Amino acid sequence: MSRIRVIGGGLAGPEAALVAARAGVDVDLYEMRPVRSTPAHQTADFGELVCSNSLKSESENTAPWLLKQEMRRAGSPLLACADASAVPAGHALAVDRAEFSHRINEAIEREPRITVHREEVTQLDPNDGITIIASGPLTSSALSSEIARLTGSDHLAFYDSISPIVEADSINMDRVYFAARWDKGTADYINCPFTKEEYDAFYNALTTAETVQEKEWEKLCYFEGCLPIEELARRGYDTLRFGCMKPVGLRDPRTGKTPYAVVQLRCENLRADSYNLVGFQNHLKFGEQARVLRLIPGLENAKFLRYGQIHRNTYINAPRVLTETLSLRDHPSIYFAGQVSGIEGYTESIATGLLAGLYAATAVQGASTTPVPRETALGSLVNYITQAEAKHFQPANITFDLLVPLEEELRKKIRDKKERHRLQCERSLAAFERWWQSAAIATALSS
Repeated sequence: MSRIRVIGGGLAGPEAALVAARAGVDVDLYEMRPVRSTPAHQTADFGELVCSNSLKSESENTAPWLLKQEMRRAGSPLLACADASAVPAGHALAVDRAEFSHRINEAIEREPRITVHREEVTQLDPNDGITIIASGPLTSSALSSEIARLTGSDHLAFYDSISPIVEADSINMDRVYFAARWDKGTADYINCPFTKEEYDAFYNALTTAETVQEKEWEKLCYFEGCLPIEELARRGYDTLRFGCMKPVGLRDPRTGKTPYAVVQLRCENLRADSYNLVGFQNHLKFGEQARVLRLIPGLENAKFLRYGQIHRNTYINAPRVLTETLSLRDHPSIYFAGQVSGIEGYTESIATGLLAGLYAATAVQGASTTPVPRETALGSLVNYITQAEAKHFQPANITFDLLVPLEEELRKKIRDKKERHRLQCERSLAAFERWWQSAAIATALSS
């Protein structure tokens, strides 16, 4: 039986490798770290999370919940690792970064069909068997050039940011309180409340702080879904208060009042010895970050374990080049998964890795590939990246906007949004179950 080559050791790559291996296919998994690192990674571990540690909402009948439910039913290896390394995060699934990576490493080491290669891949030959490219948003320049050669399409690029992390013992607990928004889930977030005067001081300091100097070869083109806080602040005085600092649903139990603004801190690991500033990715110089962020109530003496950073993300123009099975139109033996394929988010990266692993394994075994239905969350995600308007294509997370809407007559009849979402989720899960039990999928997994 032919082997599959998987390029990339982030999230999509290990997921694809484990799924294909468990379907009975031998896999060569390539990761260039530690031979060559990236501007954002700190280790050579598989599944290292460089931004947030959250895989988003676990609230029933939300779009992120739906996607994870489909992935769990498909036996996603990495989602199982995430569930096993979860830390308290209210109604979200957040993980202990180190434990999460450790579990992924162990899963790969235990899988006899996976051979790990610690080297950079710089050449791609469509005639040399099946390859899954899951090299991530920090794809090396050599591999990027190869991808551009094969696709015949220019890469698109945006700039993504990393949130700061503070030491738990340095947080002034007298000035903060624990709560989850609207009391959903458990009260696991530390909330730093602002008065109007405190917000004014913070806003003025942030908008006048010195940013990292843009290099000559750079053209900053931020992704709208992950803007640095200083960019958001420049759009208006209240922009942060309606974004990452929104206070609604976060009543202070000590006063019974809702603060003027709030910064939320989310636990980083099971030891609860560090917290990240939710949504506080930025492009400020490190010294400026320390000065400005210590204006946040409770962080006056904060010790920063990691400052915010910014890095260049690369992704293909998927609508121009990818099919509904995540393979290249012109080179069907080449598959894409993860952020380089044009999706955004940890869960979404794992999801496309799961699908690419299944599709590639099915192809190697000579079975016909049955694409995941459009009605599912998985199918809706793939539909977006393959059918969106190519000219203005930008990566996207899973949202209800991507799902197949209810029929107009049903939408008019059911006015309650939550009920409409429940019905959409019910329909999606039913479509997923029918697909998952199909002969082609069953064959791939049982061979």
